[in-house]
Amino acid sequence: MNDAGIPTLILDRLRANLRAAGIAITDADIEGMVEKGLLRNAAAFEELDRRVSRDPLPDYLNRRDPAAQEERVEAGDPEPLGPVLAMQAHKSDGYPSITDIAGSVRNRELSPVELTRESLARIAERDARLNAFQSVLSDQAMAAAREAEREIAAGNYRGPLHGIPVAVKDLLAMSGTVTTAGSKILSAWQSNFDSAGVERLKAAGAIIVGKTRMPEFAYSPGSNNPHYGPTANPWNLEHDTGGSSSGSAAAVADGLVFAALGSDTGGSIRIPASLCGLVGLKPTFGRLSLHGAVSLAWSLDHLGPLARSVADATLLLEALDGYDRRDARTRQLNAPSLGIERGVRGVRIGVLENDGTGIPLGNADALAAWRAGLATLERNGASLVKVDLPEMRDLRVVNGAIIGVEAGAYHEAWLRERLHDYGEFARQRLLTSYAYGPGALIRAQQARAEIRRSFDAIFERVDLLSTPTMPYGAPALGTPGATVFTSPFNALGWPAISVPAGLTADRLPLGLQLTGRPWDEATVLRAAYAIEAGGPWMGGKP
Repeated sequence: MNDAGIPTLILDRLRANLRAAGIAITDADIEGMVEKGLLRNAAAFEELDRRVSRDPLPDYLNRRDPAAQEERVEAGDPEPLGPVLAMQAHKSDGYPSITDIAGSVRNRELSPVELTRESLARIAERDARLNAFQSVLSDQAMAAAREAEREIAAGNYRGPLHGIPVAVKDLLAMSGTVTTAGSKILSAWQSNFDSAGVERLKAAGAIIVGKTRMPEFAYSPGSNNPHYGPTANPWNLEHDTGGSSSGSAAAVADGLVFAALGSDTGGSIRIPASLCGLVGLKPTFGRLSLHGAVSLAWSLDHLGPLARSVADATLLLEALDGYDRRDARTRQLNAPSLGIERGVRGVRIGVLENDGTGIPLGNADALAAWRAGLATLERNGASLVKVDLPEMRDLRVVNGAIIGVEAGAYHEAWLRERLHDYGEFARQRLLTSYAYGPGALIRAQQARAEIRRSFDAIFERVDLLSTPTMPYGAPALGTPGATVFTSPFNALGWPAISVPAGLTADRLPLGLQLTGRPWDEATVLRAAYAIEAGGPWMGGKP
């Protein structure tokens, strides 16, 4: 055991595994990994491994038949506009939402060309301070806006995203553009195809004005990036946006675009949403296609929207939803009738009491905002049920182990051949994957199967689970945040949303997280909408 509490076994294994893989490593890198706490999860996993039975089927062999989940949602084909267009975003002092303006675009009272021109002008004005965009696609965006205007004038309106300026995270391939994934290694990779997320936005008529900044290969819950710099939080430029969907959050929060796509492997949509005062949705694993996305961890990655309102997040989910034969993770399910305006009367909300750490779930500001959101749900007819889930502590360890092992496998050739093209944080974090034992992935899957049963049992008592999204407001610029409440639900693959719930004493946003049963985005969105409509959030614009 060294002075930092890392067992000698783990350090010896790390060195041996790296030598076997042909990856050179310096003592400085090992010291950096220890100092940054990057080996703590490997040590925690070693302890968890001793407690897990050898008997359970690994989780990947024990997944429920997704078709059985269809009984939990109402089948149907929502109208292209849906009831959400009748709603307004409940932050009337903030930037307008898609649901605020889509009707005017449809009626030709607002021009897609003018909206796109205004978006590009605001990017030119603001982005030097924010650093939200990796690339701005002015020519492509204006051409798409002119085409959208012609289509709408001809009566070919595609739906509420038609003519709306949006952005996508720079790990989603888009034909004719470079997709860096925040790295030096992919700085010249230009694809001749679109990722599924980009395809579906284009099919809905959205105008993609650019691709957004992110930490290197999405492997950080902050915006720290040594190649392209951090992304400043619009609420206070000295604070961080969170990660890894950093630029997407900043672009939406500061009015540069109406919505953006992010990815989420341990909280990378919900963390920036919480810290930037947005709605961030991680749908059920397998609901949205990740074809054409640079992966962090194949079995934990999720695609999802960052938006200004729950109604907008719902519109984006409807546009992106569906089976994709190119992505074996996706499922053939009937489209749910989301009905987010139906309210929460009778919905049982599980309120986390014990997460296994024995420490408070957040600071005073975060807890006050969370309780204000829960009180809104209760006033609207939901019931609050206290729940203890000490297994969350182990589930975080499982999530970290799976990310580490899968990311290490994805990056091994580059680690061998281009080790020093990684920045220090990403390099050292990826190298920690070699601190796990040879059976770690299978043992993590067995642990996940056992823990999943405990979480499944909670849903016999409740319909949703709630936690703070983050235990605090935005940290200093370039500082990674915490995944303590977000990463467990990547490990389970369950739908989860962060919705604004309040502000810190320093006027930085705070979020409330809601998690539902697999494929039950409808209940998650209904509860988030009730919180938004009920009004603990008094944030407005940054």
